[in-house]
Amino acid sequence: MRMRRQGRGFTLVELLVVMAIIATLLTIAVPRYFGSVDKSKEVALKENLHVLRLGIDKFYGDKGVYPSSLGELVTHKYFRSVPVDPVTESSVTWQPVASSDPDKPGVADIRSGARGKTREGVPYEQL
Repeated sequence: MRMRRQGRGFTLVELLVVMAIIATLLTIAVPRYFGSVDKSKEVALKENLHVLRLGIDKFYGDKGVYPSSLGELVTHKYFRSVPVDPVTESSVTWQPVASSDPDKPGVADIRSGARGKTREGVPYEQL
């Protein structure tokens, strides 16, 4: 008489092998994922800074004065809204840089308000 095997599941060894393979794959994939997220935030930050500086320059070219705040760029329809700093995830952390010309006050440049450094070691506020 043949004995029938009642449980048709996986053995503990088979489950441990599968879990070890998944853990190995995760140790390879997770660092790359977080590195790519950081890289994308840096690229977006550089692009937002470029767009903001371009808007400030266009405002100056059109009006002959610098905007008093980033909100003025929105008011005069240079932007629909102030771009978000992707590192701080806020649009209010931008650090305006005042004009060095006392005859033309206003925001002449913009910096990120994020703390820390890029992957290359450059502080965010120096971009």
